[in-house]
Amino acid sequence: MVDRLGPLRLLLLGSALLVAGLLACAHITALWQIVLLYGGVMTFGANCMGLVVFVPILSRRFVQRRGMAISVVQSANGFARAVSAPVVQLLISSFGWRATFTIQALFMAVMVVPLAVMLRRGGAAPPAPPRLPQPAGAAIAAAVPVAGPGWTLAEAARTPHFWLLFAVYLFTGLGSFLVSLHQLAFAIDRGFDKLYAAEVLGMGSFLAIAGTIFTGSLSDYIGREWAAILAYGISIVGVVCALFITNAQQGWLLWLFACCFGLTWGARGPAITAKTADLFPGRQLGTILGVITIGSGIGSAGGSWAAGLIFDWRHSYELAFVLSILSYAGGCVAFWALRRPPARRRPAA
Repeated sequence: MVDRLGPLRLLLLGSALLVAGLLACAHITALWQIVLLYGGVMTFGANCMGLVVFVPILSRRFVQRRGMAISVVQSANGFARAVSAPVVQLLISSFGWRATFTIQALFMAVMVVPLAVMLRRGGAAPPAPPRLPQPAGAAIAAAVPVAGPGWTLAEAARTPHFWLLFAVYLFTGLGSFLVSLHQLAFAIDRGFDKLYAAEVLGMGSFLAIAGTIFTGSLSDYIGREWAAILAYGISIVGVVCALFITNAQQGWLLWLFACCFGLTWGARGPAITAKTADLFPGRQLGTILGVITIGSGIGSAGGSWAAGLIFDWRHSYELAFVLSILSYAGGCVAFWALRRPPARRRPAA
């Protein structure tokens, strides 16, 4: 849709769906209604305002610093997660949950106006400037040529790079969500106080902002592969720390887990997204990126469900956390295989 309609129309469509969904949620009377509105209408609206919509613009406007540009935009997600939970809880405590839905809808309706104006004034992204010669030995990650005709989805899907990127998104979603949605339950199961555990783990949301910007910017200098592998490695260290927690007296291990895992939450995203733009530039980048990120959805859903199933089966999260480490390792291998650009393969006549 972004390739055909453009980001401005997607922004307006997404905000309209979010506002309508929030207003409707204020009047729900049954569980199926929140599932339909939040899980369907609002999720589609949120995706219309997501990173996939704006990556084509960012990738054309920012070539040499593509990773940094994407990481700065994506860091807003971590900031919003960190701020929204306490603000929404305060509103619910003060006005009730129905009124809070209405307040959120009004906030969204007001905020979309200046955003749409700024995006309209920005206009279409100019063509990428010609690439300047780099100093000898410079590890510029965006050194993939963008000259020539852009990639189509069909052409991209005939390369191993397309499926390697799909695997990277899949492994990243699995590794992250085998842990993230269950980390508070894990800490409580290990004997930590609920409020204390929530405060410690909540630090990750703030650390994710710095981690995302740092990793994305770093990928412009040392390469997407090394930046992503560094983020994978720090995540693995965090999960290993969690595996060594046996009781509530090991708070320092919980802090190490929260800092390492939180610091790299979303940190791989800019490197992966920028790598996709590096390898498959062109007018169908939105379509290509949208299809590849299906892997992230499958991994996230599968990891969340599998961790809960494992706990119900074994009464422990240890196996789920081990699988998270293996998934991150798989992501490292798949990302490292993307070092060389793909060769365009035309279908046989």
